[in-house]
Amino acid sequence: MAVPVNPPAERVRPVSARHFVRLKLRVMGNNFRGQGWRIAMFVGGVIAGLWLAATGFFLLAAPGLAGEPKYALMVAAFGGGLLVLGWLLLPLVFFGVDETLDPARFALLPLTRRTLVTGLFAAALVSVPAVAALLATLGLVVTAGSLGGWVAALCAAVGVVAGLFLCVAASRAVTSAFATMLRSRRVRDLAAVLLAVLAALLGPLQLLVLAAVRQADWDRLTGVARVVGWTPFGAPWTVGIDVAEGRAWAVPLKLLITVAAIGALLMWWSRSLESAMVGTAGGGPAKVRGGPVGGAVAQLFPRGAGWARRNRFGALVARECRYWWRDARRRANLITIAVIGIFVPVMVNFGGASFSSDDGMALAAPDSSPVLASLSVIFVGVLASVTLANQFGFDGSAYAANVVAGVPGRLELRARAAAFSVYVLPILAVVTVVLAVLLGRPAWLGLLAGGLLASYGVGLAINALISVLGAYSLPETSNPFAMNSGAGVAKSFLSLLSMVASAVAAMPMVIAAALFGDAWLWLALPLGLAYGLGAALLGTYLAGDVLDRRAPELLTAVTPRR
Repeated sequence: MAVPVNPPAERVRPVSARHFVRLKLRVMGNNFRGQGWRIAMFVGGVIAGLWLAATGFFLLAAPGLAGEPKYALMVAAFGGGLLVLGWLLLPLVFFGVDETLDPARFALLPLTRRTLVTGLFAAALVSVPAVAALLATLGLVVTAGSLGGWVAALCAAVGVVAGLFLCVAASRAVTSAFATMLRSRRVRDLAAVLLAVLAALLGPLQLLVLAAVRQADWDRLTGVARVVGWTPFGAPWTVGIDVAEGRAWAVPLKLLITVAAIGALLMWWSRSLESAMVGTAGGGPAKVRGGPVGGAVAQLFPRGAGWARRNRFGALVARECRYWWRDARRRANLITIAVIGIFVPVMVNFGGASFSSDDGMALAAPDSSPVLASLSVIFVGVLASVTLANQFGFDGSAYAANVVAGVPGRLELRARAAAFSVYVLPILAVVTVVLAVLLGRPAWLGLLAGGLLASYGVGLAINALISVLGAYSLPETSNPFAMNSGAGVAKSFLSLLSMVASAVAAMPMVIAAALFGDAWLWLALPLGLAYGLGAALLGTYLAGDVLDRRAPELLTAVTPRR
């Protein structure tokens, strides 16, 4: 009898970066199937990326095409440094990062940390922002080639590729580290404090930059550009210019600086990535409040929602308040509001001081007017409310509980707006006081507060409708800055639509400030409060009816596709 012979075991191929790239492309293709809006958003993102890439290419190639070696170094150092800063900050405050391959999905697979980091890093390079950045920075190759020949162009091309690796590594490391910090309850929002302090310094820093540009000493700026060129922010982008200027010895040193920075960032990312995959422990034992008087129900209401009645509305408010404080994704949006609330008014009211004054920079804005102040705070209120443009996307499939329970749409939207306001209104109050103090106009407190309340109220109304009609799903990941393929473009379009509509609806406050003069300083607060509150109530009333009709469709839209 013949003895069956086992077939030879199939050789197991090691996992490499190309497997992650192929997996990402396949997941992206599957996500586009039957999702026409995602395809449209992706195409729109590609067109916008190509337009930005073309603009950046011509700006970076201009010194070489014009034969101006004096400006080539400044454009390479400062332009490249701004690009790296953009990759660091923009994912935190606006676009997010594409998490088509969620790192948490690989937690149970036998993959080493090195394999996982290199694979995810390679997959991150296959994206519209990465391709757009590469096309834009090729303008440095044109500049280097025009000034120093093909050798300088070749060195510039190597530097551009290294700079792109640096941008992607920095973006992923920072967002992953922030995600880890935001999940930790014991940190108590240390990241929020640091960002708020940084935002408070942006106004004075902007005044210094504008004054320096106004009194530009190009020789001194060239010296600054040379210093920046020896930092990771400018090193990869200036190697081609160094060859063109006869400093070929600087090329290996700057590339070494860049490689060391990339290695340090990837190592940082790997540590925070492992924490994101494993998860974090809870925030310690829960504190029992209420005792025998409040009972178990009182413990469900956080301190911020202690005023809410113990009914269905109060329960929804309490739940949303707790989520806004504990959910890392929502908390990241609150940080963004705090940053914008400080930055925008300072930029609008003080940004032109250095240009309007003949004796240099000033710490006051002498030409600030009630109209300008109203305009600045209106944008703050609008940007604060835009967070709710996809408020149901934060819930995801958990929104099914509300659908099954038959929660009325008006009640749902008003409870969500009330819970969000528990955190946002104190921020707006601080912005009002700080701006009045910086302007030296305590009499404008009512004017500023009225504009903020009006714009925030109309923003709540408009975003209530947008959140019902334009909701989209968010990835199920521990990274609060992660976005699905195409969702980053959707977020941008929805945010732009919300801001434009809310700003138009709030413009009567600016027009009234221009027409009524000093009388508006007394009327702005009561009328702004009435206008904002009435708009919020009307908006949630109308959007609530829409929500009642399309709750199942909304649940389908916000449920992540696996």
